[in-house]
Amino acid sequence: MTGTLSPFAGSATAPALAGSGRASFGQASASSMGMKWSALHDAAGIVATLAGIAPEPMTAELRNFPAVIRDAGGWQREMAGQGVDDLSAIMETGIGALLSVHARGIDSRTAALSLWQEFMTARSALLALAPKARDMRRPF
Repeated sequence: MTGTLSPFAGSATAPALAGSGRASFGQASASSMGMKWSALHDAAGIVATLAGIAPEPMTAELRNFPAVIRDAGGWQREMAGQGVDDLSAIMETGIGALLSVHARGIDSRTAALSLWQEFMTARSALLALAPKARDMRRPF
């Protein structure tokens, strides 16, 4: 995907994708998982387009996942980090294959739909690692 780079408000050094819908935070607060998570969803949008379906909008639950899992820490953060890395490897390989097939003029919709479903299943498992608000209440 391509986008026009524009600076954050008040800064001429930190670019952001214009119209990407992402929150504009400084470099200091950007986490590796947050950047990978965002890139995964950009990649999933490409896969959805190749599958002939509309890309999914970024909901608050999806957007906030890296911060929620960071705050949860422990085994949940470790498992989520490994899961994001694994899903990144799957998507990178899958998109490379899809784009190669697509460039040859071969219909890639079925394969793209399979990769999309794989992404959705894996992402659901990752989201299940995040504690829900009710789980984070302090006992009295």
